[in-house]
Formats: sequence, structure tokens, C-alpha cells
Amino acid sequence: MSKSALRETIAKRLVRPVPSGSPATRSSGLAGMTVGRILLLDPSGVPMVGFRGNSRGGLVPARTVVALRRADVGRDAVLLFEDGDRRRPVIVGLIHAPSTKEPVDVRLDGRTLTLTGEQEIVLQCGKASLTLTRSGKVLLRGAYLSSRSSGVNRIKGGSVQIN
Repeated sequence: MSKSALRETIAKRLVRPVPSGSPATRSSGLAGMTVGRILLLDPSGVPMVGFRGNSRGGLVPARTVVALRRADVGRDAVLLFEDGDRRRPVIVGLIHAPSTKEPVDVRLDGRTLTLTGEQEIVLQCGKASLTLTRSGKVLLRGAYLSSRSSGVNRIKGGSVQIN
């Protein structure tokens, strides 16, 4: 199967009907702007989009000013067209879907990984879990807990309860 035939097949499977009155069916007051849908990220990361008024039909490669992830496939995107050419879309933003959960704030600077949660952070694997709460509690649960140290292993607190 040729690349273009494969793209067309994928586009037909991924394109969902756009409900009447959704952002993708309304025209914009900004000339040359439209809302399309990210249909595919090709293996090199180039987004392929579909939009109303696409004279070529099927998938159109787009440039982007926002970072895209594989999870963004299927999302609506705001498109502008380079030099007004509808064959050269540029993704300038993603349509926010308030019903979906926002991603957790994760920062990585090469030395430190910081995960931030509004209420709590839970790391879980099977029967083991580590929970950090907003109020400062650290809850460590597991079927078996082991604490080993080559240096001092200190337990300090306002009070320490064993059993």
C-alpha cells in the first residue's frame, strides 16, 4: 500500500463527524483562521490535519507552533495558513476541552523531577503505595516494608508509635 493510500485510509478511520455548532463548524472573524482536527502524527512527528474547505481532501501536513504529543491526535486545533495558502496549515493552538482532565504539572531539569498536585500525589504499584497529601501527610503502605541504610537510619517525630 502506498503512503498516500495509507494516509487516506487512516484519515477515513480517524475522522469523526463534527457536531453542528461546534468550533470546527463555525467560521472565524480572523481571516484565514479555521478549526481543524489533528488526525495523525507521522513517524517523524509531523502533524497531519483535516479541516473544512480542504480542496486536496484527506490529510494535509502542517507546521506547528505548539508542542504536540501522540495523545493530541483527534483533538481540534486552531489553524492559520501560511501566506493565505490553504495547502500550508500552521497549528497555532489546541482547543481546550473542559471536560477532560488537565495533565499534572511535571518539571524535569536533568537533575530533579518535580511532580505537583493540587490535593495529593499517589504513586501506586500493586499493593504498594506512597501518598503525599496537601496537609503534609506522607502515607506509605505495602504488604512488606523494608528500611535499610549504610549510614544512620533516623526516626524522628513529635511522637513515635510502634504497633
